[in-house]
Amino acid sequence: MRNVYLVGPMGSGKTTLGRRLAGKLGLEFHDSDHVIEERTGASINLIFDIEGEAGFRERESKILEELAAMQGVLIATGGGAVLARRNRDLLKRTGIVVYLETPVRQQLRRLRRDRSRPLLQTPDRAQKLEEMAAQRNPLYEEVADLVFPARSGPIDRTIHSIYEALKNQQSEPQDPPSPPPTRE
Repeated sequence: MRNVYLVGPMGSGKTTLGRRLAGKLGLEFHDSDHVIEERTGASINLIFDIEGEAGFRERESKILEELAAMQGVLIATGGGAVLARRNRDLLKRTGIVVYLETPVRQQLRRLRRDRSRPLLQTPDRAQKLEEMAAQRNPLYEEVADLVFPARSGPIDRTIHSIYEALKNQQSEPQDPPSPPPTRE
């Protein structure tokens, strides 16, 4: 199976679904944020505090390049990984991208007690999530091969749906790249 990448906003379930889906698909699971924390020995919050978002995003791009070079992996990306064009191109080129579409109200519910997200350290979390959704949702859609609404229901049903769609995606013949347009 080609590599599989889960994209979507924080609170969409990329890590939770990813770990279980990887097992079902027989793929090795990696969470890019966790890999960054393991390599640096620092939390994402601390990296943001010291290096800012730009420093973190550079680390994120390097880790994604490294993980994408592996074969047979399922990678849960950070919510902002799609902000960089090079990351979007890398994901599209090296695997199947699954977008876990999640409304802001559901993110708020899932993240209500979470204080580990540096971008949510703000008095108005709903406004911040709305701003991020306006910027990022079109990028998730741009890069996605498959889109699944994040549900509040049983996780097994979601995993099964994604599993079946990925199996169907794998069995379809891959189209060769189109030749560049010619000018007359």
